[in-house]
Amino acid sequence: MSEAFDAVEIIGAKRDNKELTDPQIDWVIDAYTKGFVADEQMSALLMAILLNGMNSREISRWTDAMINSGERMEWSMLDRKTVDKHSTGGVGDKITLPLAPLVAACGGAVPQLSGRGLGHTGGTLDKLESIPGWRASLSNAEMLEVIKSCGAVICAAGAGLAPADKKLYALRDVTGTVQAIPLIASSIMSKKIAEGTSALVLDVKTGSGAFMSDPKKASELARVMVDLGTRAGVKTRALVTAMDVPLGLTAGNALEVRESIEVLAGGGPEDVVELTLVLAREMLDAAGIKQLMDPADALKNGAAMDSWKKMIRAQGGDPDAKLPVAKEQVQIRADKDGTLSSMDAMSVGIGAWRLGAGRSKQGEKVSFGAGIEIHAKPGAKVNKGDVIYTLHADDSTRFDRAQNALQNSFLISQDGSVAPRLPLILEKIEG
Repeated sequence: MSEAFDAVEIIGAKRDNKELTDPQIDWVIDAYTKGFVADEQMSALLMAILLNGMNSREISRWTDAMINSGERMEWSMLDRKTVDKHSTGGVGDKITLPLAPLVAACGGAVPQLSGRGLGHTGGTLDKLESIPGWRASLSNAEMLEVIKSCGAVICAAGAGLAPADKKLYALRDVTGTVQAIPLIASSIMSKKIAEGTSALVLDVKTGSGAFMSDPKKASELARVMVDLGTRAGVKTRALVTAMDVPLGLTAGNALEVRESIEVLAGGGPEDVVELTLVLAREMLDAAGIKQLMDPADALKNGAAMDSWKKMIRAQGGDPDAKLPVAKEQVQIRADKDGTLSSMDAMSVGIGAWRLGAGRSKQGEKVSFGAGIEIHAKPGAKVNKGDVIYTLHADDSTRFDRAQNALQNSFLISQDGSVAPRLPLILEKIEG
């Protein structure tokens, strides 16, 4: 590779709050992906970006350079329009599981490339891998076959898709630069644009259990991502949604699959159903898909469940198999009568992670049966001794640390008061 630029000069420019040129950005991403720029040099540049930011042109070019580091997928051979959804993740966020087959049942094609969990937020692939036989890794040809036959596929991104992002993501994780909005936006959008979908709906979480706990920051991230998608010719819109309280009544892999199946069967927790329907309608509308039926009808009449079973079978899974159950259980009970006034999503997420539902470093195995069942949500009347949580773990030594995380995770008021909650949908942003 020709030394078109010097890495130290590029680091110095961003350190001194200067704009990077398009050729500088193209070179540094390409050179880092190929190993010509060292990790310590890219770490310094990432920190300079975190501290000094990037303008919209720089972010757009950085995203393009990451896309150009690998292959682009395309779906022109399909007889349906493609649409995808990306969530920034949270506690109990199992929405992808019922959503992809639901949108397929209503006439969309959903090429859903998902990830694994790290820390307190669960990963869609970990959840689905709790289904016996289900495979996350598919070749591009297999992915196409599943989407042709089922209308939806949920799988891992192949190594050829935005390889620059894979290297940068790992580096951000160990250098304290995860929070930089230009880096988050380019990481998410490089993969989603390279995936080749014609429309994209972003679910940007905010509140204590979210990556972006401040609604203003979440809104800023959503806007940057919508602009990136729109510039790239992808019809993109974003919803900023609540993650102050866990979503649904479960946090943990097999537990969340069970809850998703309840939703597909026409039941399930109200908040999960509502968000699934809102996102399904946004996806169908964004892609301009002529709906075969309304998403609410597809949940009621079994069409979404049929889509789900077909998709799971197509990826080697048995949709009727028993899901893993953890070996041990502990219950946490109310210590007085009153009204459950608040519940902290982050504490529940950390509790589930400590029980074995998540991983603390890439490549760690998760316990499929581990996690937390939630028996009451804010606003519910409770009596002393009522079960608030059931904790599930394969290893009983995990309970102490999980219980520590959950110690102040809920409050009971005796005057009937309930702490203010974020609305489920805070804001909608369109390109």
